[in-house]
Amino acid sequence: MARKPRFNLPGVPQHIVQRGNNREPCFFAIDDHQRYLHDLYEAAQANHVAIHAYVLMTNHVHLLATPAEAWSISYMMQDVGRKYVRYINHCYRRTGTLWEGRYKASLVDSQAYLLTCMRYIELNPVRAHMVDHPSEYAWSSYAFNAVGKPNPLLEPHPVYLSIDANEERRRHAYRELFLAHMEPDEIHDIRESLSRELVLGRDDFKERIEEMSRRQTRPAKLGRPHVAESSGIYYVM
Repeated sequence: MARKPRFNLPGVPQHIVQRGNNREPCFFAIDDHQRYLHDLYEAAQANHVAIHAYVLMTNHVHLLATPAEAWSISYMMQDVGRKYVRYINHCYRRTGTLWEGRYKASLVDSQAYLLTCMRYIELNPVRAHMVDHPSEYAWSSYAFNAVGKPNPLLEPHPVYLSIDANEERRRHAYRELFLAHMEPDEIHDIRESLSRELVLGRDDFKERIEEMSRRQTRPAKLGRPHVAESSGIYYVM
């Protein structure tokens, strides 16, 4: 079966996930996390990608990133994947693949869902019961976005910057977003759009993306095929 083409639109954020092969670990030690972030920084710079949020879990990675060119994210993921696999195989004397096929990605409606997606990414260790609060997890963008810890990998998105012109007030407001649990519908929408590699956004945003890409941005409606008696044409209800 042919691979489904990706949505690659310059200037539109993407939520990206890459998993370890067979859900096996892809990070084994502190040095591995540091090496991945180093390789990601170099790949993002070389391919003109702005990284806004990330989390490195034991067996997968989440990124929120905006490409400057249509090819930017694909090339970035190829670069970091190749370098990191070579590093892991050398360090641990292993061979073969590390990642579970190609990465998955969905476009994100920045005006409506960018901050929600950032929260989803940075709350991953909490949902996995690894920590009680995202501030306790070392391998995510929370310390940069919520506290202001320097991180050369990250570039704030304009929506994040628009929270408040004052840095301290902006970070305080961002931390306040984490006081409440995410709604189940929000989590479902993010996961569905990512698993189906579609679009996370409002209807008008999805319509614009459909016009630009000539592709469907929503799951197809399910139903039994029916026969229109007058024409003999099959259609789906």
